[in-house]
Amino acid sequence: MAAEIKPEPNTEVPLDRKLQFLSRSEAYPDRPRHVEAIETHMSWVFLTDSYAYKLKKPVRYDFLDFSSIEARLYDSAEEIRLNARLAPHIYLGILPLTRDAAGSLKIDGEGETVDWLVKMRRLPIDHILDHAIKQGTVETTDVKRAAVVLAKFYQAAPPAELSESEYGEKLEKNVSDNLRELSDPRYRLPVAVVRKIGAAQFAFLREESELLYQRVRAGKIIEAHGDLRPEHIWLGEEPVVIDCLEFKREYRILDVADELAFLAMECEHLGAPSVGQIFLETYSEVTGDKPPEKLLHFYKSYRATLRAKITIWHIKDSDVRNLSKWSSLAREYLRLAEDYTRGF
Repeated sequence: MAAEIKPEPNTEVPLDRKLQFLSRSEAYPDRPRHVEAIETHMSWVFLTDSYAYKLKKPVRYDFLDFSSIEARLYDSAEEIRLNARLAPHIYLGILPLTRDAAGSLKIDGEGETVDWLVKMRRLPIDHILDHAIKQGTVETTDVKRAAVVLAKFYQAAPPAELSESEYGEKLEKNVSDNLRELSDPRYRLPVAVVRKIGAAQFAFLREESELLYQRVRAGKIIEAHGDLRPEHIWLGEEPVVIDCLEFKREYRILDVADELAFLAMECEHLGAPSVGQIFLETYSEVTGDKPPEKLLHFYKSYRATLRAKITIWHIKDSDVRNLSKWSSLAREYLRLAEDYTRGF
């Protein structure tokens, strides 16, 4: 969904000015040699030599509203709180971006607060899972160590307060939303493939509802990470998982099997199915919970469809370049989603 950027009142500092300031080395107390600015859908992240500073965009989507400074502060606090679960020493706090009487901007300075920054330790890229997969440097022992951390997190999490029918209805709605969006003729996606995927997913929800209800009764629906992708897993001596989905609790209420299937699907998309399998097998070894293969295939198909939808949304953004890149990536996810339907 394309974002609406709220026009800022004249009393506020324009976003462009904040970005220009934060892109300069002299803006930071430790005077880094270099600052790298990375734009995401919802934030700008500024990487210095040792730290990362995240500035949330004043955007409004159907599913979130960061258009006020108060909303951005609240979400920043939630980001710190929630990521402490799996990355306790990475998220260092929230710093004000201030403007003094002369109009100069400063991080954690005197004067009026014009925005907020989440400060994090910068993690070496070589140990981030997606990078390691692409470079062919993944070590099984490192993956296993991270998988144990995740398994223990899931094991300790209390069950979410969600009835069997509520969980089934939630999945049905999400499947319907995904397929409706992907059928939009503007995207020029293969409609026959989308319909085939939809028919298989709805058939599973109808015919295997008892399997889903068993997951609810077993307490496997929890408040999870919410965005468990390879680029969010750091494979160090003390593994951490960063960038949980903080802006909407509903999106974090998941079957553990769903979240791990999502990670496994993304690993397969990167050409490393064995890596995802380590996470699944380690979870079963630690917890004793072994989700059925057909359930995992359903969740993988469901997640690949969701990723296709999120990917194709880039086409709606007026400032997006290289639209063919996003269309091609969405088709890749659809091919995965279709392949997984053969397993359920």
